[in-house]
Amino acid sequence: MTNAASALAPETYEAADDDGIARVHDFLAAHETTGRNAPVPRYLLAGAEPGDQVELPEEVFSVLRQVVEAMQRGLSVTISPVAQTLTTQQAAELLGVSRPTLIKFLDEGRIPFERVGSHRRITLSDLLEFRRFRREQQYAALSVLSDELDEDAPVDEVLGELKAARRAVAAQRRGGVGTR
Repeated sequence: MTNAASALAPETYEAADDDGIARVHDFLAAHETTGRNAPVPRYLLAGAEPGDQVELPEEVFSVLRQVVEAMQRGLSVTISPVAQTLTTQQAAELLGVSRPTLIKFLDEGRIPFERVGSHRRITLSDLLEFRRFRREQQYAALSVLSDELDEDAPVDEVLGELKAARRAVAAQRRGGVGTR
């Protein structure tokens, strides 16, 4: 395997240097808290020689921020490269659904796709937009449900309401109306 190929392989990193991670975390948190990064945050990667530096693009900084936050919490981090165009299996795995469920979403027009021969291909940006929209819908449904629950109700009654709400959300996803 070449260096370029090994650099693109999925890799998991453990939070081993607690002091180093803490310093980076505190630095980033202080800048965000004090607003010192306004109006445009700029972060540089510096080499060993004076003047040997490059500005990190916003996307790279965002990844770095998430990695540091996870490691600060003692979590391991896996970086897994993903192509810009995905197969249906890759897209299903990214969404955490079965391939038949993804195909259903495609056939219903909920996710745009292109055909390459007999194969469907989904762009990563379209899939991430669908995932964001789907999560927003799920959170909204949970918010409505939590507003409707009576905290003093018996547990059996609350569980029944939760099951009914889940059925309603599932029916809505299928394009149906109402509950059973």
